[in-house]
Amino acid sequence: MVGGGGVNAPVHLLKGSDDILRGEALTRLLDELVAGGDRSLLVDEFDLDSVVLGAAIDAAQTIPFLTDRRIVVVRRFGRFSKGEEVAELVNYLADPLESTSLVLVWEKAVKPTESGSPVAGKPAIPQALSKAVTAAGGQIIDPSPSGKLDGWVPTHLAEAGLDVDPRAVRLIVETLGDDAGGIVEITSRLKGAFAPGTRLGVDDVEPLLGRAGGVAPWDLTDAIDRGDVAGAIGQLQRMMRGGDRHPLAVMATIQSHYLRMLKLDGAGARGEKDAAQVLGLKGSTYPAKKAMTQLSKLGSAGVRRSVELVAAADVDLRGARAWPGELVMEVLVARLARLAR
Repeated sequence: MVGGGGVNAPVHLLKGSDDILRGEALTRLLDELVAGGDRSLLVDEFDLDSVVLGAAIDAAQTIPFLTDRRIVVVRRFGRFSKGEEVAELVNYLADPLESTSLVLVWEKAVKPTESGSPVAGKPAIPQALSKAVTAAGGQIIDPSPSGKLDGWVPTHLAEAGLDVDPRAVRLIVETLGDDAGGIVEITSRLKGAFAPGTRLGVDDVEPLLGRAGGVAPWDLTDAIDRGDVAGAIGQLQRMMRGGDRHPLAVMATIQSHYLRMLKLDGAGARGEKDAAQVLGLKGSTYPAKKAMTQLSKLGSAGVRRSVELVAAADVDLRGARAWPGELVMEVLVARLARLAR
């Protein structure tokens, strides 16, 4: 969270990549702002997929009727990524109405822009808007996990009033995988099933966890590189079922993994910096280091055989063999992991 205005701030900018966590944060914020009042009188909500931003700004500038304050919620604000698109809002924030609490929800838009252009897939918050929010004494709220989940989950559970022992917390983290938003449903189940203050262990938590969430792509490729057949298939299943990734999307991850090794083979890279340059990587050189390490382990022949397996499975996945996509991927992953032993 950025900004020191708290719940009394004139503007709250709510962002975050996880829809569920952002939605929970919005619910919490509105509960605090309404504070037991009549929500139907206090809250005006504007969806920018169906109304223009000017209508929301007009509402923010209007003195409340029958109440002492007004809460103006602007949804789908992620349709804007340029400073000129939010200039009218920035002007308002230079002198916001004291009786208005403005809530800007930075979520993806669905409909095209007014000009008919498609909305950017990952729009960035205009710098002018961020500065205006901070200058107005507002707050920028991002409920996304900072760092790894094993450090974030205990804090989230504690804030929800749950006392969970470390082994049970570890189980929750493993179940979540890369689905941080899944903590919202798990927390709700635990709060509904146990009285406040109950110390929860593995036996209490496990029956309420539900289906395991997805995992990061590198969890799969790391398991393959270790030669862990059972572990790699388990990670694959979580990617496709818990993470809802299509087999073709997983195939693209695996192809990229082995094509990096193939590109480095014979390139003469003497270290991870050289390897990163060969691969055209910017930023961290760690992926290049991993590719070099696995290339050294497999050797040229092993990398080429792996690429052959990947290519054949890709053809099967596109209809050459009458197998379900999941089966094609499971056989491929098992073969690649065995080859990596």
